[in-house]
Amino acid sequence: MKTYVADCGDAAVRVNVSGGTAEQNWNTVRSIAARFDLGADGIVSVIPTYDALLVEFDNLLTDHDAVRGLVREATTIPRPLEGEPRTFEIPVVYGGEHGPDLGETARFLGVTEAEVVRLHSAAQLVMRCYGSPGGAPMLDGPAFGLPIPRRSSPRPHVAAGSVAVAGRQAVVSARPAPGGWAVIGRTPLILVDPASEQISAYRPGDLFVFRAIDADRWDEFDGRSLLPVGGDPHG
Repeated sequence: MKTYVADCGDAAVRVNVSGGTAEQNWNTVRSIAARFDLGADGIVSVIPTYDALLVEFDNLLTDHDAVRGLVREATTIPRPLEGEPRTFEIPVVYGGEHGPDLGETARFLGVTEAEVVRLHSAAQLVMRCYGSPGGAPMLDGPAFGLPIPRRSSPRPHVAAGSVAVAGRQAVVSARPAPGGWAVIGRTPLILVDPASEQISAYRPGDLFVFRAIDADRWDEFDGRSLLPVGGDPHG
């Protein structure tokens, strides 16, 4: 496994991991990230992705050289990954006004809309990292067989809770924002609470399971916070 560390602006370093399989690189990134204690040594945030992480620091308290030293230490003495993966079950209204791209996605794949829903909800999808905006869970995509193209014309507004796919990835929008992914459904659950000490209950490595619900059940779930099966967000 190889790591490459580079300065990124005046208050961050970027760490790239390569040399292993995609899964190995991802797990190495997570284990390096777990070595950092936020608030200690001037570290402000650590943002892991698929094969890289960004370490942001307070440049009034530390500097690039010191943080690069912390990175070298973290890569030498990796920390075990945090806990067992939790499972999050997400009710989704597929199609219609909540999933305007379901039909186009089905036509692209050469299957029925019902088959798209079945494939999307058939497996546990692994959360790989946080995405934008607002900490959206970036997930492995369902077994569609083909990568799903992005929209030729992105939407200026995609509602929070929108369930979308593109390439071989899936996502649930945490906040409203523009977007070019294919929106196939929407959940009434609230994913993030910026006012809470713990903004979201999920973390990389967790598992997401989608369950189709009828539109007339929307109010049953509307306004509820997304919690892991079992209900403990700190598990």
